Order: sequence, then C-alpha cells, then structure tokens
Amino acid sequence: MKKVYLSALLSLTLMTANAQEPNIPMFANQQQIDVKYDEYKAAPQGFDQERAGISHGTVKLIEYQSESVGTTRKANVYLPPKYDAKKKYSVLYLLHGIGGDENEWYKDGGVPNIIMDNLYADGKVADMIVVMPNGRAQKDDSRAGGMGSFRAFGDFDKDLIGSLIPYIEKNFSVYTDKNHRAIAGLSMGGGQSLNFGLGHMDVFAYVGGFSSAPNTMRAAQLIPDVAKVKKENKLLWMVCGGADGLLFNSVQLKAFCDEKGIPCTLINYPDGKHDFVVWKYGLYNFAQLIFK
Repeated sequence: MKKVYLSALLSLTLMTANAQEPNIPMFANQQQIDVKYDEYKAAPQGFDQERAGISHGTVKLIEYQSESVGTTRKANVYLPPKYDAKKKYSVLYLLHGIGGDENEWYKDGGVPNIIMDNLYADGKVADMIVVMPNGRAQKDDSRAGGMGSFRAFGDFDKDLIGSLIPYIEKNFSVYTDKNHRAIAGLSMGGGQSLNFGLGHMDVFAYVGGFSSAPNTMRAAQLIPDVAKVKKENKLLWMVCGGADGLLFNSVQLKAFCDEKGIPCTLINYPDGKHDFVVWKYGLYNFAQLIFK
C-alpha cells in the first residue's frame, strides 16, 4: 500500500504546445488515497529498438472529412508487417498529449511502429492496425493551440466516433464491432481514452491510460454503472511514473475500481517521469493484452 497525493488541476497550466510533453512535478495536497499497485515487470532490453532480420510494418498518413469539426483532418495509421486486405484486423486508437498531434507518437519518440514490429516478430500481439489521430477537434488543430485547445480535446469523441472510425472501417480491412476496438493514450490522450472508452463501451472494449492528465473524469463520473462496466469492459489498464505529478488521476480510478470489485490494472513505473520512457512501456504492455 502506498499513499499518493492529489495533483492540483493547476498543473495543467504547466503544459505547453511543445513537442515533448513536460514533466509535471509532484504536488502535495491534503487529499491522499491508499492504493495497491499491480506488479511492475521491466520490459525486455531492446523492445523499442529497431531490429534487423524481421519484417517491418508501414505508417500511412491519411486524411478524412470530419463532420463535427467541418474540415479535413489527418491521422497516421500503422499497418503491420505483411498487411493483407483479405484479412480482418482489430484497431487500436492511440492518442497523443496536449503538446502533440497525430505525429507525436510516431515522430517525437514513441516509436510505435518499432514496438509493434518487434511484438509481431515475437508473436506477442494479435493482428491489429494502430490509428494515431489528432485529438484536438477544432479547425486549427495545430500544436500552437496549447491550453486554448482544452475544450477541443473534450469534443474529440464526436469526431472520433462520428467520422474517423467510419473512415477507417471503410478504407481498411478491419472488424467493425466493439470487441475489436481499443483506445489508449498518453497524458491528455490518456484522460481522453478513459473518458471516451468508459463513456462509450458500446464502441470500445479495451481502455488504456498512460500518465493520464487531470482531464480524466473522477471515478464516480466515469463509472456510474458498476455492473455495466463489469459486464462490458474487457480491459481497463493504466500506468504512470512514480515521480509524475499526475499519478493521482490514475490512483483515484484504481482505488474506486478496487472498492467496487471492477478489474483494473495500475502499474507504478519506478521513479518514472512524464515522458516516453513510461508511455512506450505502456504501449508495449497494453498491446499484448488486447484482442485476445
């Protein structure tokens, strides 16, 4: 058992439109929660390094028309090695942080293509594609929006469910049921994933949050119907660094789930900060657990 202190919502003001999400210092407050973390197991050395002698997937930049935003928007799509349009694939929607866009995971240090290539080579993941959208649902969806884009992040579910998912299902060979859809993300995207995934369990069966930000709804709001979550959610999985000031956002949900008997994983990455060290670890583990 470990006591974790509330990260003040003020910490969001420290986030900028920088490509690299900033590290958030730990804030001490009067509120504290006892929580039991799930076991941390280190990822194998080289899990995020490009390997020779294996097949590699491809990343394709797509453009789609968003009905809710009223403009053309972009997303990166990872297609696994030997992608075959005659087969059906599951889909992981992987979201970025407040300082990023559709390129943050792919170009700013997340190396999702390399992580997934290695997992495929080792036979550790189910067949899936990974969609990396821009989670800032407004006409000017550039990184320059920063905190001014806060509402746009909250509105992204309309674009995601109403436009992006239909586009993906029309243009790629994927399953179209919730049991073959997962959503996860880092920081702001982690909060979006928890909010949207648990708020739309008819759309997503697997939900992951990596260092989720204070946009994460409180547990009682996220889970008003405990029985429904137990019945419909297949995986609720979180990780956050032990030195990350945003740890409380995951802790409060974990504590609620433990109290209500809802299966939920929360890993405290030892001394981890608010960076891709933790988020790559999150993707590596989450990807192995979904669609199985």
